[in-house]
Amino acid sequence: MKSTPLTLDGVTAIDHPLVQHKLTLMRKKDTSTAQFRRLLREISTLLCYEVTRDLPLEPVEIETPVEVTTGQQLKGKKLVFVPILRAGLGLVEGMLDLVPSARVGHVGLYREPETLDAVEYYFRAPEDVAERLCIVIDPMLATGNTAVAAIDRLKERGVTQLRFVCLVASPEGLERLRACHPDVPIWTAAVDRKLNDHGYILPGLGDAGDRLFGTR
Repeated sequence: MKSTPLTLDGVTAIDHPLVQHKLTLMRKKDTSTAQFRRLLREISTLLCYEVTRDLPLEPVEIETPVEVTTGQQLKGKKLVFVPILRAGLGLVEGMLDLVPSARVGHVGLYREPETLDAVEYYFRAPEDVAERLCIVIDPMLATGNTAVAAIDRLKERGVTQLRFVCLVASPEGLERLRACHPDVPIWTAAVDRKLNDHGYILPGLGDAGDRLFGTR
């Protein structure tokens, strides 16, 4: 299987061998719910490593068991991970394994079956979210409608530092998200071929939420 070549500015393809291996296992239709859930948590940690690669640091003086030295620590306020419900929840724990002090916000959105428009049903974020870097997470970027709506909502709250992370993206979803929010960089493990008539990514991995929670 070949992915679509990446040509859009602001989009980073994560081609780490472990990411690609785990994603291939997740794509298999006979992967069990337990396996899918475990793989999603594992791959989310790897994705988090990539999206936080350029976080700013500041020097700090510390004392080791043998002498005083200068180390580096993260600068500024803690990150906020913002999963798009419900499938985005599967990425949170693995990211918190790597950044346990991060805050977590939630955006509840579902895709209206006929129009494929995003409909919001829940939103919760830290009070000072506008002062923090927010990383919006969702396994799939299909039409791009839910991602655009989630970022719209965060910008309404004053957030200016935003990043978006997904496992699999369609070319259509990438183009829409970049067109609506060109200031928001995107990280993805794969850019698949296209969307089908129902707005599902081909070849994709099916409905990530259903496979994560065993609801179909």
